[in-house]
Amino acid sequence: MHAFPVRRRSMLAAGAALVGAAIGRRGAAAAAPGGEPRLGIQMYSLRGYPVDEALAHVKDLGLEFIELYPGMFPVTEDLAVIDAMQWKVKNLGLTMTAFGICRFTSDADENRRLFAFAKAAGIPILGADPDPDSFASLDELVQEYDIRIAIHNHGPTHRYNKALDVMRATEGHDERIGACADLGHFIRSGEKPTEVIRLLAGRLYGIHLKDFAEMQDQTRGVILGRGHIDVPAVFTALEQAGFPADGALSIEYEENPQDPIADLRECVAAARAALAAT
Repeated sequence: MHAFPVRRRSMLAAGAALVGAAIGRRGAAAAAPGGEPRLGIQMYSLRGYPVDEALAHVKDLGLEFIELYPGMFPVTEDLAVIDAMQWKVKNLGLTMTAFGICRFTSDADENRRLFAFAKAAGIPILGADPDPDSFASLDELVQEYDIRIAIHNHGPTHRYNKALDVMRATEGHDERIGACADLGHFIRSGEKPTEVIRLLAGRLYGIHLKDFAEMQDQTRGVILGRGHIDVPAVFTALEQAGFPADGALSIEYEENPQDPIADLRECVAAARAALAAT
């Protein structure tokens, strides 16, 4: 999926006071122990539906964890809007594991606005496409809010094309700044998903389980396991890498946005079969 810019609005003082209290536990989120992966879905897969219908489809797919994106849950300081979304999610027995993909810049106030939104919504991980000059701001904000940043790769021509690009970007920064590895886009970049997981171990907070037919820039999305992802091997690699139990493990399928449900059922079945075999 693509990054969405944050709409420029001033931070409401009351909202900042409500959600801006510092936690002060460096690396606490990064130290979350490994455990049974919590299989979920990036809601961009269901972008062809109104939000209520999309959430109902998640329930029908037998999933409990969701990664929302700005097109379905716009960034806001309106606590009534945030509460309404939280109610919709909880009423269906779902849990928000992450939110994104979000653009971060040198504008510290805009960056803070997004963190305050995430804190108010109970979102622990922000999938991100951060500008190089945003990291000083992000180092401060991840400590203050105890929310992790997970840098998302977008394939060839993107600044975070290869796993090494993400590693270089996070080097020397707070432990809460890590990666959301979109395995499909890494396939487009010519990288093996299991090798990416090995390289990013220790700072890997999100996974997008997405498959493509060819290891090249221009290719087509396929049902999980029918392209270049060995799904059981990916889950084994995640276990070996100590992927955190509270990480965001999200199926993402971008094909056929108006009617993806049958394909998504096959993706879920492939993931569950691989999990059972791991």
